Amino acid sequence: MFLPHPVIEQLDDAQVATWEKHFAGAGHERPRAIEEGIWRRTQDPANAVQSGWTEDDNGRRRIVHYRYRYDLDYTFPVPRLVLAELYLYTSVLAPKAEIDQYRSNVRGWLIEGGWRQVADDTWAKGDLRVTVTPYDTHPQDERADRATPPGFSSLDIVFLSEDFEVTRTVRQMPWNVLAGGIRIRDERGNPTYADDLSELRDFLPFQVEMGCGTSVEAGVPPLHFLHQAYRVTERTDNVMKQTHPFVLSPDKDSLVREMLLDATAKAEELVTMFRESFLAVPTAAHHALKALHDAGHFVGPVLQHNFDLLAARAGLPEHFVRRYDQKVPPIPFHPEAKALLVVGLHADRRSVAKRARARGMKVFFVDTEGLEEFGTYMPYPLEGPQDGDVIVRAEATRTLIALCQLLGVNVPAIPAL
Repeated sequence: MFLPHPVIEQLDDAQVATWEKHFAGAGHERPRAIEEGIWRRTQDPANAVQSGWTEDDNGRRRIVHYRYRYDLDYTFPVPRLVLAELYLYTSVLAPKAEIDQYRSNVRGWLIEGGWRQVADDTWAKGDLRVTVTPYDTHPQDERADRATPPGFSSLDIVFLSEDFEVTRTVRQMPWNVLAGGIRIRDERGNPTYADDLSELRDFLPFQVEMGCGTSVEAGVPPLHFLHQAYRVTERTDNVMKQTHPFVLSPDKDSLVREMLLDATAKAEELVTMFRESFLAVPTAAHHALKALHDAGHFVGPVLQHNFDLLAARAGLPEHFVRRYDQKVPPIPFHPEAKALLVVGLHADRRSVAKRARARGMKVFFVDTEGLEEFGTYMPYPLEGPQDGDVIVRAEATRTLIALCQLLGVNVPAIPAL
């Protein structure tokens, strides 16, 4: 694989302007030219259905951390969007016999994939380097005083572009996330269901927290696309399930094999989320929120979990809360906000709604509470609405346009592309 790796071969003037204004510039909570994700999967009685935990089979762990930097490349007659730097880290903890076999498999894939050994544990191909490091006891476990299960060992595999500087902060980030423990699901209360947001008129002005629902409506792949791309869960069929088993056994970890055998082909899948996020455009839902903001009914920044910047591109201020360096990030609630409108967000992972309730704010949800995939509909209830909360079970676009009409706000037209 050679870098820069093309993501979009040709950008027009408007796309270049979007990149320069929203993705390349400073002033964000984190650089938006960086795409990053972390999964840490462990076995615990609380996640036994997905992790396979039993008293006799426990202690397995798998960590995946990726961090990519994108940029514009002007070496061709027209500018193109490229993947400029790549860092992909995996760590697996399993019974030693499985790790030994996995290590042997990895060496075979390195040879089959045409990698050149440049040091004891380091191989090179094109502009990528890969290190393969076994541990009887992982240094991060020693550092955290975490016991290694008897008879277990670890294997770390790291892919990185030749010039990538792996800072201590980057290396440490997934382990800091691991130290936070598994997330405890919220206990659902008894929310009220409503046909529309009429009741919100009694709690103006409101603030907005935005999940992936509006992004999916704009054509951005759902989160489970990443789960599949990084082989975080076993998804071997086209049947949508509430839960898919975690990939914890080394023999089921196909991510490393795919990267070693053809990193260029795998990169096409790995950059898909960023490409589609960049190509997406704000929907009528985003423009309806902008109209409500301009009218003073919606105040403060959008409390944003998505990195596609669709709300910002519609002209709204954003505050990004999906952080790996802050388990519970600070939230800039507007002092005049009387309600929190949560749009397309399944769970209160950053305790935003919880903190809004503590401030005396009324919480409203707009969510379909279901997914349709491959022609099959699967209910997907919101995780933690509480007594006193209101749920409108509908898509964001028509609900927010209806809210504009309720409040006498002109329904905006979507700008021509």
